[in-house]
Amino acid sequence: MSLHPVLHAVTQRIIERSRDTRAAYLATAHAAMRQGKVERSQLSCTNLAHAFAAMPDGIKIHLKEAARPNLAIVSAYNDMLSAHQPLDTFPAIIKAEALKVGATAQFAGGVPAMCDGVTQGFEGMELSLFSRDVIAMSTAIALSHQMFDAALYLGVCDKIVPGLLIGALAFGHLPAVFVPAGPMTTGIANDDKAKVRQLYAEGKVGRDALLESEMASYHGPGTCTFYGTANSNQMLMEVMGLHLPGAAFVNPNTPLRDALTRRAARVAAEISAQGSRFTPISEVIDEKAIVNGIVGLLATGGSTNHTLHINAIARAAGINVNWDDFDELSSVVPLIVRAYPNGKADVNHFHAAGGMGYVIRELLDAGLLHDDVTTIMGHGLRAHSQEAWLQDGEAAFRAAPAVSGDDSVLRPAANPFSADGGLKVLTGNIGRAVIKVSAVKAEHRVVEAPAVVFHDQNELLAAFKRGELEKDFVAVIRFQGPRANGMPELHKLTPPLGVLQERGFKVALVTDGRMSGASGKVPAAIHVSPEALLGGDIGKVRNGDLVRLDANAGELTILVDAADWAAREHVQADLSANQHGVGRDLFAGFRQLATAAEDGAMSFAHPLWAGR
Repeated sequence: MSLHPVLHAVTQRIIERSRDTRAAYLATAHAAMRQGKVERSQLSCTNLAHAFAAMPDGIKIHLKEAARPNLAIVSAYNDMLSAHQPLDTFPAIIKAEALKVGATAQFAGGVPAMCDGVTQGFEGMELSLFSRDVIAMSTAIALSHQMFDAALYLGVCDKIVPGLLIGALAFGHLPAVFVPAGPMTTGIANDDKAKVRQLYAEGKVGRDALLESEMASYHGPGTCTFYGTANSNQMLMEVMGLHLPGAAFVNPNTPLRDALTRRAARVAAEISAQGSRFTPISEVIDEKAIVNGIVGLLATGGSTNHTLHINAIARAAGINVNWDDFDELSSVVPLIVRAYPNGKADVNHFHAAGGMGYVIRELLDAGLLHDDVTTIMGHGLRAHSQEAWLQDGEAAFRAAPAVSGDDSVLRPAANPFSADGGLKVLTGNIGRAVIKVSAVKAEHRVVEAPAVVFHDQNELLAAFKRGELEKDFVAVIRFQGPRANGMPELHKLTPPLGVLQERGFKVALVTDGRMSGASGKVPAAIHVSPEALLGGDIGKVRNGDLVRLDANAGELTILVDAADWAAREHVQADLSANQHGVGRDLFAGFRQLATAAEDGAMSFAHPLWAGR
């Protein structure tokens, strides 16, 4: 199948736009390559002795030889968060397998892993987006010892995988294999969970009923099973060629999960400079891989958070993408997956119906993915149109199912749920924003209603409880951008807005903040740029202004007289409460440096990562 012309055109546009920055990135990566020598060979004897002083004698012998590849393990393990708790056992598995194939492995360093599910709606969420950049820097610290010839990155959730990947790309000369932990087994139905949340928001059930419902949903080790940012991360790593085929959604603590971890260690050794097929990450993450990631996001109805993260990842590789690229690709990429919140199924159901191997094959056959890319499996994305299975106790790969196991969850590209990817760019006199409409019913995609303006999500919740929002309205929540308060997710708003929509009111959200990958059915224009703190025109909106949000036409407009609008001054806000407590004091520099949402909301002052 030949490439779809839009896919080709967008890719070529990105290549041209990125020509200078990509060349500079590749020059840096190539300059660091050791040309077959192990990385540690450049260290002095004193440096080297420090680096393996605590290793067992047998490992010391191998490291002294300065010939065998040494693999770094960078992990987001902690035992508080279900998604990362299974990673506890992975380093021992990797180290043992590395020795079997003539390599060594060391735990190079840990990175922090915070959970948006725990911090959602509280002050700690204001550290969430910037934790991605902390993770990238922590990854760099782990690899800065110049002891490693390839790296295995262990992480799963929202900011962790993008942070690990940005950090890995700073070491473009090193091969990289990403190793997931997998989703927890299925709990109660997602619809049942959402219903209890709405009942609690209406005051019809108590906290005890809510907690029992949440515990029945989030009940064991592994990733939350809805298709939010965490599981969108796993999709991305697979479609961009950094996972083993079929690895994303295998449950933790199973024989196949452990077998895939062992296989990942072997592949890391194979693609090191001392292995049989040297594959640095700078050759894997190129313009075509980034486009493949965007297509995968659109085809599966993935998280809007990746309109930030993909852009940031791309910049870390010297590649410049913007929301117009997402919008144009969305117009031709079919939605072929329906997983909650875009459907009733969870990721376990999706995986059982055919999973990522099915998705990749369908999109390749439709000319909507680049096959001519390099992955950790070799040349060609077609190798990732497979599923993993156990053969004699080891991970093996076979063709993904030819037919979907459930066409209410997974469909062929020729018979999609929707002809487009459900992600739109909105423009108008308020700025630029993105909206995910794959979970929004057609009758809710156009809202024209008066603005009700808030500077904090808790103000809206209080107004809802007072009964002041029983009407058609557009909630405008501003001063929520990266410079203002770290751009927290505003997922706490989903239950009350959902209640009002179900009562028959026309409601929508407009914000310079973020919404979770778990949100969907209420139309939400998010990531409004420029943000209010930087003089964005969202700061001009007043209570009662008529707002038109048209997701079909890509319009976000305040319907006021043009002269009146131009003459208005921007509202200022007291942000002192956002500056202190829960560690926010330490992130003042991040807030001051953060780029716009469309540029990845990055806090790195680096010429390759500057604005568009």
